[in-house]
Amino acid sequence: MDEPGTTTPARPLVEICAGDLRSALAAGQGGADRVELCDRLEVGGTTPGAGTIAEACRRLTIPVHVLIRVRAGDFTPDESELAAMRDDVDVARRLGASGVVFGVLHRDGTIDRDATASLVELARPMTVTFHKAFDQTPDLDESLETLIDLGVDRVLTSGGRPSAEEGVEALARLVSRAGDRIAVLIAGRLSVANLPEIVRRTGAREVHLGSAAVDAIRSECRFTPTDGSSLDWTGVTPEKVQGVMDVVASLDVDR
Repeated sequence: MDEPGTTTPARPLVEICAGDLRSALAAGQGGADRVELCDRLEVGGTTPGAGTIAEACRRLTIPVHVLIRVRAGDFTPDESELAAMRDDVDVARRLGASGVVFGVLHRDGTIDRDATASLVELARPMTVTFHKAFDQTPDLDESLETLIDLGVDRVLTSGGRPSAEEGVEALARLVSRAGDRIAVLIAGRLSVANLPEIVRRTGAREVHLGSAAVDAIRSECRFTPTDGSSLDWTGVTPEKVQGVMDVVASLDVDR
């Protein structure tokens, strides 16, 4: 499930989750293959602003996938929120995104087929990733088949568990079951330490990393606020991304 005009590396493809524009650009500088662009990562991510999307797409030479999520909490949007998601998909496409990332569930945890199908249709020709709402569904294997049937290109998953390490057996099963019908993007507390073993055990062709690419960043401002505010923040750094890429460079997966 490659991006248009790209080839799949023998090593796993690396997607970096970026919670702001600087982080997205840093991911590109560090050699990432793709960026998932988000906002408010402290609540699991929401849709970034149009300006952030526009500049990321303008400045990066790697694919930018935009998270489509209007709020924190569950993945059962009401009618107004679903309308906002459609608007956000349209904005992402018009601003040059290569893909969008979303997930819509019914109140019983099963995939909302109608809503997902309508968003997939609206998103084209962008690629579509169904995010970790997938891990909340009651039957991962059945949900995988549903997404394949709906024409979704990729699913982001930690195997229904809090981390990829805990979900490694389910991940291996999902990768095998998916074959070439849908890409399985493995996530869930991946690090440079556990990545080789998880790739080996699952046959992962694509991996998604967040905190492993993040470091403390010191503001370049030359003053100290008198109101007690901190000007420093945490975000993706090129050095951290390069460290991830150095690890995956030595890995190989069956194609």
